[in-house]
Amino acid sequence: MTEILIAVGLVVLQSVALLVSLLIVIAFLLLADRKVWAAVQMRRGPNVVGPWGLFQSFADLLKFVFKEVVIPDGANKGVFMIAPLVTCILALSAWAVIPLDEGWVIADINVGILFLFAISSLGVYGVIMGGWASNSKYPFLAALRSAAQMVSYEVSIGFVIITVLLCAGSLNLSEIVLSQKLGLGTSLGLPNSFLDWYWLPLLPMFVVFFVSALAETNRPPFDLVEAESELVAGFMVEYSSTPYLLFMLGEYVAITTMCAMTAILFMGGWLPPIDIPPFSWIPGIVWFLIKLCFVFFMFAMVKAIVPRYRYDQLMRLGWKVFLPLSLLWVVVTAGALVAFGWVPK
Repeated sequence: MTEILIAVGLVVLQSVALLVSLLIVIAFLLLADRKVWAAVQMRRGPNVVGPWGLFQSFADLLKFVFKEVVIPDGANKGVFMIAPLVTCILALSAWAVIPLDEGWVIADINVGILFLFAISSLGVYGVIMGGWASNSKYPFLAALRSAAQMVSYEVSIGFVIITVLLCAGSLNLSEIVLSQKLGLGTSLGLPNSFLDWYWLPLLPMFVVFFVSALAETNRPPFDLVEAESELVAGFMVEYSSTPYLLFMLGEYVAITTMCAMTAILFMGGWLPPIDIPPFSWIPGIVWFLIKLCFVFFMFAMVKAIVPRYRYDQLMRLGWKVFLPLSLLWVVVTAGALVAFGWVPK
């Protein structure tokens, strides 16, 4: 009994440490997001609260927390308040299976990738609940549109993940990272490097996954959920104060999760770009965070420079381009692995 309590306590402590660290990192990623947009538009961005504006995200947090929570009279109050909690909790729970370094994971389960896919699929319920419970046609229309968008691009993401699983031979995220120690570079006699990561042999799927991640998380140019000229502020238009903050937090946690998934599936996770000193001396978690921040920077740059899609263009891209392409690449990948005897053991 004592051993069970100790094990449970250890898991709880690890979970709290991960969540606190994650929330602090997201606060600074949000600031970096705003700084990148400002730099592209040749303006300063947040620079008043704290040195270089470093405390701006924490000031925004306090502002939201101390605002009054406004609930519309006609809203379903129970569902209205539960929706942002569902969105935020589901987004945070995905990090239970994401390895930050070798052995640095809360739950190193053998079906980690399926757990992540299930969590991301459930995230749509928070959006639908929020839009429906507001009892207003604009949030409801935005919620339906967001649900259609998220479901559409989850299909492509699923096929992209299958191509990676075929190459790695495992559903465990740590094993997927370790499988990238051997690849095109090592087959030529080179030390393990970025040439062995899956971004190179699966380059079209890497691009599809990146673009689909933008659509899945409602990032520009696919932020049709809150297109200001059409639906005011999307399914969150009736929300204020802390519930609105939870929606935004859930969205940014989901964005960070997709950045982490991109790093794990295609960029070698915690592996160094070249497995030789001095690169191999640097802890794996540092390389993982560098890759995560790089992908997040690309997310921010897309928002700054790519114009918003129309909704028909968004759905056409998902169903008529990405779905056939990803399905074709699954067949090509499986055929190549069998034909050349590269089937993982």
